Amino acid sequence: MAEHENLSVVLHKKHDLRLEKRPIPQPGPNEVLLKIDSVGICGSDVHYWQNGGIGDFILKKPMVLGHEASGSVSKVGSEVRHLKAGDRVAIEPGIPREIDEHCRAGRYNLSPTIFFSATPPDDGNLCRYNTHDASYCYKLPESVSFEDGAMIEPLSVAIHACRRGGVTIGSKVFILGAGTIGLVNLLVSKSMGASQIVICDLSMDRLEKAKQMGASFTIAVDRGTSAKELSQKVKQALGGAMPDISIECTGAELCEQAGVFATKSGGVLVLVGMGKPSANIPVLDLIIREVDVRGVFRYCNTWPVAVDMLASKRIDVKPLVTHRFPLEEALEAFETTKKGTGIKVMLKCDPNNQEP
Repeated sequence: MAEHENLSVVLHKKHDLRLEKRPIPQPGPNEVLLKIDSVGICGSDVHYWQNGGIGDFILKKPMVLGHEASGSVSKVGSEVRHLKAGDRVAIEPGIPREIDEHCRAGRYNLSPTIFFSATPPDDGNLCRYNTHDASYCYKLPESVSFEDGAMIEPLSVAIHACRRGGVTIGSKVFILGAGTIGLVNLLVSKSMGASQIVICDLSMDRLEKAKQMGASFTIAVDRGTSAKELSQKVKQALGGAMPDISIECTGAELCEQAGVFATKSGGVLVLVGMGKPSANIPVLDLIIREVDVRGVFRYCNTWPVAVDMLASKRIDVKPLVTHRFPLEEALEAFETTKKGTGIKVMLKCDPNNQEP
């Protein structure tokens, strides 16, 4: 393996995305060297490219993008026992740097010092080779493809969101947004036993995809629809009932408001989408109807569950991957994602394996 083989997608500053050849890193004692196969482009990758930061996470030096990844083990560190060269793995991008109060409580995603791939200043996996903590690399059964392995990252967001919302047998669920995150929440809600699922979006194509994937009802929204009008459409779709749980996946203020109005009294509104730092929310409605609001920040303790869901065929994420590009065409892949074309754009990093 020569240094020039490690082609990487590097963001230097806002609007400055480059393909570069970087050295191949060597694994530390508890790490593995990974030959990256598949990496999905996330909305956050595009946001960093277009804006140079998200909230307090500001790009200050060149950073490799990509955190939805899978690959095969090329080399193992001296202390690694559970993995060997050739193992196919899904990569959890968040690694605690210290055992703080959040880690001790099992919520390591909330640790302020956590390493997270492709979040400044930490490099991501959109490259041919990268090292990663072996404890956060999970073996993939033969029945689970590399692309499925990369899709475990957005799937994990949905598992965490549905857990936070308390989705269970018989739940009525309203999902706002039918992009990748909305659609994986649809899949996980169904798998967890939700009896009726309503999903809304501006895009008819995405709503058609949601219908194909098992949505009970779809609601087309136009830019003139008010939050209260949308909530009434949800109630009509459910025959006069209101959802037990609403899962907001857009970050748009109107959808956050509609989530409040639509959720039944005593229900739960889960906020997944990341929008503006502040939003105008109908707080009085929340208070007098005791609607609980629960935030979702990434995920924790989800990868083993997600692997089992895919291996058992309880969930099929394959229909979500609509576009594929070789790593050399990463800039075109990012432009495709930026345009909102399709659902999930996947980059294939191994030149010898461009198959799904």
